[in-house]
Amino acid sequence: MIDITHKSNTLRKAIAEATVSVSSDTTIALIINNMIPKGNVFNMAKAAGLFGVKRTSDMIPDCHPLPIEFTDIRYKIDGLDIQIEVEVHTIYKTGVEVEAMHGASVVALTMYDMLKPVDKHIEIKNIRLKEKKGGKSDFKDTFNNQITAAVIVCSDSISKGKKEDKAGKAIIEKLQKCNVKVLDYQIIPDEPAPIKEKLNAFLPNCNLIIYTGGTGLSSRDVTPETLRPLLDRAIPGVEEAIRSYGQQRMPYAMLSRSVAGMIGKTLVLALPGSTKGAAESMDAIFPSILHLFKIMEFEGH
Repeated sequence: MIDITHKSNTLRKAIAEATVSVSSDTTIALIINNMIPKGNVFNMAKAAGLFGVKRTSDMIPDCHPLPIEFTDIRYKIDGLDIQIEVEVHTIYKTGVEVEAMHGASVVALTMYDMLKPVDKHIEIKNIRLKEKKGGKSDFKDTFNNQITAAVIVCSDSISKGKKEDKAGKAIIEKLQKCNVKVLDYQIIPDEPAPIKEKLNAFLPNCNLIIYTGGTGLSSRDVTPETLRPLLDRAIPGVEEAIRSYGQQRMPYAMLSRSVAGMIGKTLVLALPGSTKGAAESMDAIFPSILHLFKIMEFEGH
């Protein structure tokens, strides 16, 4: 199975459909009048479909086991066709498209098995995904103008050439995947003066300024104290999302002091300086955080 540990839980929905075609009105009448020898077709097939949805990961090798939090199975008779619709919801890291299609398949197969004693010409047709919602693709905006960013690494050791920067490069990689243009990348020591200097230099030209490093609890970690007084508006929900995401992966994330806020129309972030901390922080909030620029675009009209 592919690794989904970097993903966040979101509400995910899928609707799948299938069609069971019978050969005569007599079969339809037997179904409606509950005269099929094996029992009530709709009730039995629904029960089987519910089991099918819940046990999808047992049957499809690459499907992740996930919590099924809602399933609805609906029927509609249209001539000689019985149209099946299966809707599945979860709040999880991956979608439920296969679960919905597997459920529709099992419903159709159960109907076939129950009806074959009275109808030798049944067909199962058109098993397909009808609709899906949820995941990052539903929270990805398009913008009229290119979003630009600067990345600033705050580290005494890296600025002195004693260590290689990896956190800043991980941030840049994520920004590029989100179609954000990185205008500049700088490495500075953990000092208030250069932190402010770079902020003032990039504010006129960048939509997004990201610092990495200086958010810990040592005496040299001064990035939050330097940036917070300069913010016009803090965005505490972003900080909470970063810490919550990190806390699910390692307990020490609660000690990080990330910063998120606006200066004018520029988003300023301060993220952990470790490579893993920086990368996980980006996973926690991107690309959904970019929605604030869509809000500002809308306000400009």
